[in-house]
Amino acid sequence: MDISSADPDIARPRTRHGSRWPRVLIALGVAAALAAGGCSDRSPEQPARGAGPGAGPGAAGGALPGVGITGRTYQVPQPLPPAAPGTLIGANDHGTDARIAGARRWTVLYHSRNAHDADVPVSGVVLVPPGPPPPGGRPVVAWAHGTTGVADTCAPSHAANLGYNAYAQEIAAFLKAGYAVTATDYPGLGTPGMHTYLVGADEGNAVVDSVTAARRLVPDLAPTWFTVGHSQGGQASIFAANAAKRAPDLRFGGAVAIAPASHLNVMLPGVIAAHNPGQLTFALYSLAGLNATDPSVGLPRLLGPSAMRTASQVFEECINDPHPGLIRTTSEQAIPLGSARLTALGRTMAAYGNPDRTAVRSPLLIIQGGNDLDVPAQWSAQVAANLRALGSTAITERTYPGSGHDDVLGRSSCDILAFLSKHGGRPPGACTPFRTLPG
Repeated sequence: MDISSADPDIARPRTRHGSRWPRVLIALGVAAALAAGGCSDRSPEQPARGAGPGAGPGAAGGALPGVGITGRTYQVPQPLPPAAPGTLIGANDHGTDARIAGARRWTVLYHSRNAHDADVPVSGVVLVPPGPPPPGGRPVVAWAHGTTGVADTCAPSHAANLGYNAYAQEIAAFLKAGYAVTATDYPGLGTPGMHTYLVGADEGNAVVDSVTAARRLVPDLAPTWFTVGHSQGGQASIFAANAAKRAPDLRFGGAVAIAPASHLNVMLPGVIAAHNPGQLTFALYSLAGLNATDPSVGLPRLLGPSAMRTASQVFEECINDPHPGLIRTTSEQAIPLGSARLTALGRTMAAYGNPDRTAVRSPLLIIQGGNDLDVPAQWSAQVAANLRALGSTAITERTYPGSGHDDVLGRSSCDILAFLSKHGGRPPGACTPFRTLPG
């Protein structure tokens, strides 16, 4: 079955209804971690009607299998035959996507590796600008998305705008500048199993392997690639920079982390202290991701029957702030854990997901809105300081006064293109920052 059908249920609306992390939490030093992967008032749109399944132009040995879907989950061979990271499992060619810069669009399934070095299937999208490629081929930007949810229906590849209008704008800017774009869903988002939300190795590996998969689909792409990500994806981009060596035949130019998720060690205690139902969604997603990578967490046993029923409702839907199931639920009811357990879980989350635990040896640009209430500027500054203390020497920071979590995407777009050009990308040409669209 072609995943490009215009079934209105393919991607449910996911929105945040104006609630932001309270400013008082910034003073308490926990706000950024509370919303580490958060997204604001944005909703997905229907997937574009595609051209049906088929091989990409470089599909080795003839046509690749098409990508099927059951419910909201992409079909994966069972058992999954082992293969190297970036090996394509299947691809659907949707033809020209007028919604995103007239690019040719594919949905792909490919092999990756998780934090425990197990072979996992990952879904995503490949976009190639129209027209002939330049000499040497088009460089690639591997886009890393922010939080959409943990249910398969929340996979950005299901949506015409790849999750949010702001993301479609950002990706269109790369395409118009002459880059091909990959957009991974990350493991467990669109594919069988729970999404390993904020598990950095899973995300970073999926980003890198999406580029390898794209080059097998479109062999005339240039070997130079970059990664750019927002929020959860900013965290993923930093992890991808450290995982770039898994593709030794490619040239990694650098990473851009926009409001990267960090400080996961204080997320759970901060949520309990905040007593805000909107913040519980991200904490529950984080527990789901931790349990998915480490089943010994035993989430049903950890939360108990009542809290687990509420959590299961949250996991089934995309971003909805506050989730209806949490409006009349206290923090202590939703996460009924003592301080010692919360602290221990925070340490484990940080070990899997804090992006400032290993030096970054490649160029890294950290973009931050000065008025970001989801990931405040001081936390991104601390990430940069921690990475420098570990020996990172090529970090650039750009803060945009007055910008929030989302509108910084548009304001920073030309600076990002200039950074990519400086490190081996396309000439930036004339550029005007765009006004970030809502929704």
